[in-house]
Amino acid sequence: VSKQILEQVLRELQPLCNTEQQFIEKFFQLSHNAADLEVSVRIESSPSQCPLHLIAYLLFSRLEEPTSRLLSEIFSCLEPELRGFLDICNKIHPFGCMQFLVTLNDSIFDMWDSSSALPSSFLNSILGNMLLLAKNSFNKCIGTLCKEIEETRMPSKLKGGILPSVSRFEEFVNFSEEVFRTAQRRGELDKAHLRLASSVFSSINSLSSANLKTNTDMVMMENFHHIHCFLCQKMIHCLEDKKIEAKQRHSEHMKKYIITYLGQPLEKLIHFFEGVKARVAQGVKEEEVSFQLAYSKQELRKVIDKYPGKEVKRALETLYRKIHKDLSPEENLLPVVWHAMEQELIHQYQEFEELIQRCYAGSGIAMDFTVEDLLSYFSSITLSS
Repeated sequence: VSKQILEQVLRELQPLCNTEQQFIEKFFQLSHNAADLEVSVRIESSPSQCPLHLIAYLLFSRLEEPTSRLLSEIFSCLEPELRGFLDICNKIHPFGCMQFLVTLNDSIFDMWDSSSALPSSFLNSILGNMLLLAKNSFNKCIGTLCKEIEETRMPSKLKGGILPSVSRFEEFVNFSEEVFRTAQRRGELDKAHLRLASSVFSSINSLSSANLKTNTDMVMMENFHHIHCFLCQKMIHCLEDKKIEAKQRHSEHMKKYIITYLGQPLEKLIHFFEGVKARVAQGVKEEEVSFQLAYSKQELRKVIDKYPGKEVKRALETLYRKIHKDLSPEENLLPVVWHAMEQELIHQYQEFEELIQRCYAGSGIAMDFTVEDLLSYFSSITLSS
């Protein structure tokens, strides 16, 4: 509604102000000098590339002083009324200034394209002032929203799912993209998107130091995944780097989440073979590792005996239930995480086998389950869920 009202006001103001300006210039024999026309060409040749603050300054400085003084007296209420309208827009909606900014900006460029536009218009100088006011109001709102996002306190009983700061960012992007959908310029919006994206990333990162009862990496993984999918859908050019960063952060935290929980099914095997690798790294020859008391063939058999195939499958079933409970159904990341866990566990198993062959060659020692068994465990757990 405010967009339609402002458009109508500006449509009716242009012929009124221009007619009055033409009369004054003709009656008092006032004319534009060469400098005015040069400025006009500078702006109108590439308006979309000109910063808002420069446009506003040039618009304000283009008019002859006598003409400007007379028109300011005749239309003394014009700028206060437009300021009042901007204030009302801000009271009606937190980002009412955004619609005001877009409509005003488009109207100015439409006036420049119009054959009836004056080279130096009193109305354009007034609108230049309003353009700066709307821009400053918009930037102030963005700053407030950034602070709100960064200072959002996470509930101590957070169980996962999408964070309030992420939802707030998503709401703003959807709203602002609709407002700017047909805008001729979107430089201010792009800068706002980048500021807000940085704030929401900072908000998610702050979870690492928060005292949460749930797994932090899991929450961060889900939220970066959500942002990545959202930005893929919106296809906003200025946020392309943020989209890539969100994907990287999602993968990074998923790996941490997987490693944290994969320590449970084969924990003692992992610790044993980490010790084996540490001895080799310290200079112990691979064929001599088995002569180390803590890593003898007998000790290896003891550890392997603790992981019969049935126990491994039972541990994986417990793990699956835990992950299912952790992850929020909205993001549907369970299949992705479960498959990644399967790949990581198979990689660990193959590493164990390789170390046995290198450090315990000819011992005949082997684990109670194979890679094929692992694949079968994961598959049956998935099908039975």
